Amino acid sequence: MKKATVILALAGFMALTACTGKKISKEEKEVAKAGGGTTVQTAIGPLTLPAPFATESATMHNSMEDWPEGATPVAPAGFTVTKFAADLKNPRNTYIAPNGDIFVAESGTSGSADRITIFRDKDRDGTFETRAVFAEDLNQPYGLLILKNYFYVANTGGLYRYPYKDGDVKLQGKGQKIVELPAGGYNNHWTRNLIASANGSKIYITVGSGSNVAEHGMENEVRRADILEINPDGTGERVYASGLRNPVGVDWNPITKQLWTAVNERDELGDGLVPDYITSVKEGGFYGWPYSYYGQIEDPRMKGQGKELVAKALVPDVPLGSHTASLGLAFYTGSTFPGKYKNGAFVGQHGSWNSSQLTGYKVVFVPFNNGKPGKPEDFLTGFIADEKKAKAYGRPVDVTVMNDGSLLVNDDSGNTLWKVTANK
Repeated sequence: MKKATVILALAGFMALTACTGKKISKEEKEVAKAGGGTTVQTAIGPLTLPAPFATESATMHNSMEDWPEGATPVAPAGFTVTKFAADLKNPRNTYIAPNGDIFVAESGTSGSADRITIFRDKDRDGTFETRAVFAEDLNQPYGLLILKNYFYVANTGGLYRYPYKDGDVKLQGKGQKIVELPAGGYNNHWTRNLIASANGSKIYITVGSGSNVAEHGMENEVRRADILEINPDGTGERVYASGLRNPVGVDWNPITKQLWTAVNERDELGDGLVPDYITSVKEGGFYGWPYSYYGQIEDPRMKGQGKELVAKALVPDVPLGSHTASLGLAFYTGSTFPGKYKNGAFVGQHGSWNSSQLTGYKVVFVPFNNGKPGKPEDFLTGFIADEKKAKAYGRPVDVTVMNDGSLLVNDDSGNTLWKVTANK
């Protein structure tokens, strides 16, 4: 029986690895385009998507300009934006410890600082008194987590844990690699985020795909485009959800207690495809990548492949626009913002290269009512310096609710942390 199981598993793996995203000919593009658009039902209403290749796949890389003296991103009336910290090097992700210490992972696709900086606001007046390098010589760190007496760091190639005491300002001892992770990835798919279950019995790890649409074969995608679940010691790994091309931001819905994630969808199908999204994460759920998107809409580059998975692919909850690079995610559980923001979600949109015009480059807010999402609206803008010339002052990534109820926004390209506070 055991031998038969192994043979069946191997056969399944061989069938999986035979799937590959292919180059599409001009004629095939025309056929896909002629198929017309599709309307799907999302959690916030109907979404009409254009046909693949309805527009040519475009490339627009932004250039950066320094923020003008005294300038900040722009929040709605009733809020004030201030510079919390500057002169960082690509501050990609923020984690706030149970004791209020703020840890910032400084890392990037190239020229990565590979360090974690700690900010401590001992008197909790909203301004830090201590700023220090907490850890360095890492390997593209992103996800950070404190659980019991350990400090966890998710490098691109593995999850490490270190001994930790409350109040440490320097990471002590030698880290133990408790999970090997597939390293690197297409574009910015090197990030590995972390979140623990409410009772601390499980840790969830986001792992993005190693390609745009499986063009290197599915053998390159084992344990990728997934959210993995492990025990705190690294044992008991299983795939919690799959078909998530590049899941990055993760948070718990404070009302339903469901895990939610922000996902970057695929490129090179045109300006209108495929919308990035935030979604509740169903245990065992499959979300389409690489075979389909928004349910059963087949990606023409994977035509005829993965039919059983396509048949059960889930439609994500909240579309956020194509090529917005929606990365950061945080539910607002503070008490200082106006009531409409309570239990809603903030999303950092980093902006993408695969569009004929700049998209993203802002923080959006998704209102929630009784745990159910509404339509997104702009919250923090002003990151674009000159849209026609594709120039930007900054690019928001992570969003974090601080203990004083304000919102901290990581502007990695601007090397700055912005703090958004509600006026009293």
